[in-house]
Formats: sequence, structure tokens, C-alpha cells
Amino acid sequence: MILWTIIIALTVILDQVTKLITIACLDVGESVVFIPYIINFTHIKNDGAAFGMLDNARWIFLVISAAAIIGLPFLLYKYRKVHFLFGFSLSLIIGGAIGNMIDRLFAEGGLVTDFIELAFMDFAIFNVADIFVCVGAALMFIYLAFLDKTIFPPEDKSKKAGKAKNEDDAK
Repeated sequence: MILWTIIIALTVILDQVTKLITIACLDVGESVVFIPYIINFTHIKNDGAAFGMLDNARWIFLVISAAAIIGLPFLLYKYRKVHFLFGFSLSLIIGGAIGNMIDRLFAEGGLVTDFIELAFMDFAIFNVADIFVCVGAALMFIYLAFLDKTIFPPEDKSKKAGKAKNEDDAK
């Protein structure tokens, strides 16, 4: 559990530090090229969810984020001895949720600071917390789909073969 707590703390710290640097170095709306044709840093304020979805729904996100920030650690604690990927992915999701919740609660106007812009495609501007939530969710999907055999148990070939034999005998 100590490892997961450290991962959560590091994700929150990294998110908040990158947002503070953005606020200190760029005015809202200002943009600088970081890696030409790949990544720009563009400072915007967002009142929606990850990647700017559902603008003007701050209270909805406060409630959903609060539920996740309260509930997911209980889930993490309950299943703390499960596979590493489960704990790691859940820790990333929790840390990302906390990072954006800090902005919603304490930033001016409850707006989340976003700054990472993909220059090579038309995509929403996002932040480090959004990355952690999305990577954590993707890793959780991989864990649930491919590693946790309780959700999608492998087929028992002997039972399948026996079932086919019984069907042939019935014909």
C-alpha cells in the first residue's frame, strides 16, 4: 500500500508542479512550441472534464471526482495484493483525479489549467492529470481483459470437447 500511496503522491505533485510552471510562464491563451510539429504548450483554462469535455458542468465533476477520490482508494486497499498492474493503474487514476480536483476546488473560478497541445492533430488541450487518468484507465483495461481471469475466464477445452462429443452422440 505504501507503493501505491507514493505513486498517487508523485502523480499529484507532477501534475501540480507542471500547472504551476505553466501559470508562471505563460499567460492564458499564450502558446509556445516545445517540439516543433509535435507538442506545443498552450495555456488554457478548462471548466469541463478531461480534454475539455462537457464545459460548464463543474459541479457534476466535483461530485464524480469526489466519489472516485473517496471510493477508489478503498478498492485499492481491498485488492492491494492483486497484480501490480491493477494497483499501478488505479493509483494513476486516483492521482490524476486528485490533481484536477485540486484545481476545481482551489484555482480561480474552479478552472483546471490545461497546457499540452498536440500540434500534429486537431485534439483538445490537456494536462498531466488527464494523461495519468487515461493511461491508468488503459492499463486497467489491459489488466481486466488479459490478466484477470476471473472477469473473462479462459474456456475449459476439456469441457468444450466433452460438450461437442455429447452433441455428436445425441445426433
